[in-house]
Amino acid sequence: MPAERTTSKVTLDTSETLFTIAAALNNCGYDEDLSQSYPVRMQVRQDVARVVANSPGAQAASTEMCAFYRDHQQEDPGQNVAQYVTLALMLTEPPKIALKIKEADVPPDAAYVLGFVPLVQHFYDAAGMHQVWQRHQAEYERIIQQLQVPVTNLLLSTDIYLRIPLSGYLGRHFSIYVEPQLGPNQTNARNFGVDYFMVVSPEKGGINLEQVRHTYLHFMIDPMLMKRYLTMQKLQPLLKTVQNAPMPEYYKRDIVLLTTESLIRAVEARTLPGGKAGEPKRQEAVNKDMSEGFILTRFFYEQLVVFENESAGLQDSIGEWFYNMDLDRERKRVGQVQFAASASPEVLAAPRPKASTLDLAEQRMAAGDYNGAAKLAQQALDEKGDQGRALFVLAQAATLNRDLKGARSYYEKTIQVAKDPRLVAWSHIYLGRISDMQEEREDALAHYRAALAAGQIPAAAKAAAERGLQQPYEPSVPKQ
Repeated sequence: MPAERTTSKVTLDTSETLFTIAAALNNCGYDEDLSQSYPVRMQVRQDVARVVANSPGAQAASTEMCAFYRDHQQEDPGQNVAQYVTLALMLTEPPKIALKIKEADVPPDAAYVLGFVPLVQHFYDAAGMHQVWQRHQAEYERIIQQLQVPVTNLLLSTDIYLRIPLSGYLGRHFSIYVEPQLGPNQTNARNFGVDYFMVVSPEKGGINLEQVRHTYLHFMIDPMLMKRYLTMQKLQPLLKTVQNAPMPEYYKRDIVLLTTESLIRAVEARTLPGGKAGEPKRQEAVNKDMSEGFILTRFFYEQLVVFENESAGLQDSIGEWFYNMDLDRERKRVGQVQFAASASPEVLAAPRPKASTLDLAEQRMAAGDYNGAAKLAQQALDEKGDQGRALFVLAQAATLNRDLKGARSYYEKTIQVAKDPRLVAWSHIYLGRISDMQEEREDALAHYRAALAAGQIPAAAKAAAERGLQQPYEPSVPKQ
């Protein structure tokens, strides 16, 4: 049973692949925070142990898999699990657990444990993990129901504060996966291209909402600043002032990353509760962020004070902030900062060292540069990259440029070559919408049905296809 959608752009979900890998880790001796975990973690462990004990085939598969696990352990317990979480996000859902991207595009931490994939597939089959998953799926759904309201309210309050419209998220997704077999004190957040993921384990009926909000702020704000990449290059001299700061090295090399994190921390500080009485705590948070090296936090905090009394949304205000920034003033302000000895860990994992051509195309798409996205996608197509993904970006660009004929052609080609069920499903959905706009209702219905039959698809795609079956698509009229 699929989890409910949280919003049209964010899903709170479960994953049988993630369940299987987490169960495999527990079977191989992963015990972190076991005493603090939900009872379902111990129940799954007992079920798996019973199967392994009673099945020679499962026992052999377990022995081989656990030998790999022991040989690839990291000194940092958190990183030890994080590499398998990253790997799980790169894999298809059962019954065939396999990479859904090219091996060359696998992030470095997951690449280290790539050999785990055939072993966990063998274990999945030999131990009957699908039956184990079915026995516990209802408990997973119950946990999601508990989290639905607080997560929805958190995201809504963030949208309201930033005054960000719900539209404009074509092809972008933020998925929060609940996996109680992992240690509840560990949160794993990732972003791959324009898709953002969190894997959380609940404790005492809840999850760390501050970390959810931090990742969601990245999801919302990253593309806004990427759109202003050239504008931010004038801030490059500030990187020289943070070389002794304790924050991770990648912030010291990339002004966009540094600026983005500073803005997000300013929002977090500014929205701490307490009204006027809470101002000392807000100032303390800003000072802490500045001391860690996020040197534009105070600048953005000051802008947000004014922003709260205006009517424009963040994406309309932020350009003026950069235009009015006094670089000399900010450089002098940094000179008064005493950097701390250490920094708090970042929730969202460090970006991959090098973005692929398609990653850049999707980033340009998210930033609203449809022509630039199309050019990069065509380049990836010519380079024999992921053909389905490249065609889908070209289709999106054509759609947003109102070239329905070109969009239809690219979506049809995507369906022919794409191996990712998500791309196939969304291509059918957009073809259905094009058919609806051209009053070809029977063709539209056929596409919506095909989307539902595409395989393991996101909850948002399923909901969109079902809406298309219920009533013809009508495009919203943009505000003037």
